[in-house]
Amino acid sequence: MYNSFAYVYDLFMDGTPYEKWASNLERLFKRFKLSPKLILDLGCGTGGVTIPMSRRGYEMIGVDISVDMLNIAREKAAASELDILYLNQDMRSFELYGTVDACISVCDSMNYILNPAGLKKVFKLVKNYLNPGGYFIFDLNTLYFFRQLASRGSFGEIRENCAFICETGYSEKRRVMEYCVDVFVQNGDIYNRFSEVHFERAYAMDEIVPLIEQSGLNFRGVYDAKTLKAISAESERVYVCCCKST
Repeated sequence: MYNSFAYVYDLFMDGTPYEKWASNLERLFKRFKLSPKLILDLGCGTGGVTIPMSRRGYEMIGVDISVDMLNIAREKAAASELDILYLNQDMRSFELYGTVDACISVCDSMNYILNPAGLKKVFKLVKNYLNPGGYFIFDLNTLYFFRQLASRGSFGEIRENCAFICETGYSEKRRVMEYCVDVFVQNGDIYNRFSEVHFERAYAMDEIVPLIEQSGLNFRGVYDAKTLKAISAESERVYVCCCKST
């Protein structure tokens, strides 16, 4: 749920191409001839994509399960004088006051749903809150990505006053990646240590498409996240696009 780690999350994620992701979403909007005004961002975290999308003129709602991540997102939005509604809710049971024109979810938030039944709940809720003709575009880390990451074992980063070490373990049978994260933050002459464990699940498209269709949404395509072209066996992240019937 990104509790302790939330306060150094942006520091270690400073190389994440949020602006490019926002541009990719707009390119996909154009591909499907969409002109959404109100957009829901599921698993919005600290506002990495919610904020640049708001700057581009979209009305944004962000949903995340972590209070700490949302507190940071609200502070960043206020500092930029952006009017964004952030809601502390679980993606599997979120509630809105009305419908939206589009829904997005990036930074592998859907991978955090560890079973197909939970993912189907998300899809059904998205369908309920989408306007007719609205699209749901989300990304996924692929099976190839998790296998490649698992081969690294452990990795980490050191910054001026903090550091983290992440040890990974991947279950091929369950298709679940475990991340054991230890964060060290300088406090005077000592370093405070915080530990968290996160899990992500790999989904193949032959699992995803039936779940989309069973939820009442229509599958419209899947694209490599780097190129926005057809996926390959070595695609590490993909965009999945689906829509609600008009």
